[in-house]
Amino acid sequence: MVSNSPMETNDRNDQRLSDLEIKASYLEDTLDQLDGVIIRQQAQIELLIREVTHLKQQTPESGVARNLRDDLPPHY
Repeated sequence: MVSNSPMETNDRNDQRLSDLEIKASYLEDTLDQLDGVIIRQQAQIELLIREVTHLKQQTPESGVARNLRDDLPPHY
């Protein structure tokens, strides 16, 4: 049976705590980076929605069915 001294146990616990603090720091940094990505993506989505809406407004007869024969050149 191996007995650990209280000093070894404290050192090991301190190392584990330090490792956890380092991991938490990296996770916090990663979370901040992901938050920035999400903010940029949301801005891009909003811009694309505005552009699509603008294009829909420019399209004549949007939503109205039309006859494809109207697009044929006169020689057909």
